Amino acid sequence: MQYDPIKRVLGDAFNKTPFLRRLFYNLLDLLLLRAWHVHKELRVWADGRKNKEQHILDAGSGFGQYTYWLSSQSSKWSILAVDVKEEQISDSNRFFRTIGRQNVLFKIADLVKFRQPESYDLILSVDVMEHILEDVEVFRNFQASLRPGGMLVISTPSDQGGSDVHGDDEASFIEEHVRDGYNIREIEDKLKLAGFSKVEARYSYGKPGQISWRLSMKYPLLMLNTSKIFFVVLPFYYLVTYPFSLLLNWMDVNGNHPTGTGLIVKAWK
Repeated sequence: MQYDPIKRVLGDAFNKTPFLRRLFYNLLDLLLLRAWHVHKELRVWADGRKNKEQHILDAGSGFGQYTYWLSSQSSKWSILAVDVKEEQISDSNRFFRTIGRQNVLFKIADLVKFRQPESYDLILSVDVMEHILEDVEVFRNFQASLRPGGMLVISTPSDQGGSDVHGDDEASFIEEHVRDGYNIREIEDKLKLAGFSKVEARYSYGKPGQISWRLSMKYPLLMLNTSKIFFVVLPFYYLVTYPFSLLLNWMDVNGNHPTGTGLIVKAWK
């Protein structure tokens, strides 16, 4: 399934007013289990830093929802958000200027080439590395761009069924992915090869999260990929299914999973 056309439709629908864009971000935070996991890690990192100047890179910013969340935590934090999609960068800059978030800038950049030595205290990369073939080069750029003691946070599919692939004869649910998912040791080794001094990785999307993902993301996306008329049906669908997804998301974020279809990876310089 091609994900980008659906993302463009969603972006166009919710980009008409600042109110709709804020609503869109809040809905993503509620629906996307990865956002629950990422916010959990960011809250730990933010503890004791909200009154300090911090420089943050949102590497592969997409719609900008993580930059929106980070910029709401402290006006002292300076955030650069980069992506390869020009239309998303332009829309995001316009939106953030409209709502008065002066500590944010969006720029077009290719992560394979983007490097700003010792510039950032935190680099965030959510659902990006599965789209980039030259991953070690990107990891080296991240390591070089972090300040000493700085941290990298990655969310990406694992090889335990990430991208909804469960065997050699299956293809990724998302056609834009260049890899179906990382082996947990593989990504740890690649980050250490890139120069990171310490790496921690854990599984996300355990059994509760996998059920929630199907209810809250996979089935709605398949419906929308079939016909845009399902946009009318979606609110009623979520009215029925989301209470179950909410409970499943809470269980996933607060549980320890021996395996899972997602990975949350942290690495320090």
